[in-house]
Amino acid sequence: MVLNKYKIVLIITAMAIVLVYCQVPKRGVNSVEFNDSATSGRLVKISAEAGKGHNHPSFVIWQENLQGEVMRTLFVTKSYASGIFGHENVDDSLWLDRPGKSYQPSALPYWTERKGLIDGKTYIPTPENPYVDAVTGATPEAGFSLKVRLEAVAGTRILMEVNQAWDWNEYWTNDRIPNNDAYKHSAQPSLIFAVTIDTSDSVFYLNPIGHGDPTGSSGKLYTDLSGFTTAREIFKNIKITIEN
Repeated sequence: MVLNKYKIVLIITAMAIVLVYCQVPKRGVNSVEFNDSATSGRLVKISAEAGKGHNHPSFVIWQENLQGEVMRTLFVTKSYASGIFGHENVDDSLWLDRPGKSYQPSALPYWTERKGLIDGKTYIPTPENPYVDAVTGATPEAGFSLKVRLEAVAGTRILMEVNQAWDWNEYWTNDRIPNNDAYKHSAQPSLIFAVTIDTSDSVFYLNPIGHGDPTGSSGKLYTDLSGFTTAREIFKNIKITIEN
């Protein structure tokens, strides 16, 4: 009887250990903060809480006027801005277990075209021609906040484009666009969020307005989001706070 009691205790202890180590990490905690170097203008905080679909996405945040012209790019994840990702890509089909060059046209195609050519050469950043006109940083493992100073705030729009590699679902399947490696690296295309800033409040939330080109071959905005699932759960919310 005593032996049986010991067995029961051991089994319960083992189950408790398994449960502890199998818990899903909490999203939205341990947020990373980024700051730009501007010293004038209104202080604006852009923050996002990671959702259950978050898994090292690439993203970019920028400001436009109401005519749709890019005023300033505020943040780009470092891997996309530099063209150097955590896994080097060789011939579009081989991934090496080391950081290196990776050409990903379907990652953030909407912003990529809207911002224009980099030094008059290429739209997509590469190690030879990186994008350097914004704050950059490693992809946060959870949420993030970005503090920037903007000369113009009211009467502008803040946008964010988000993409996560190999994010398949029942609609965006591996064979939906055959023989296109750029699509296969992305699956569910990039999502674009936006909000117009006015003088009615100091807190605003970005909402989805469409998605980017699945193959990255254009900067077109597609407004049908009916086939999206986990991509919409990368971030729980994207919040803008006008701090002064």
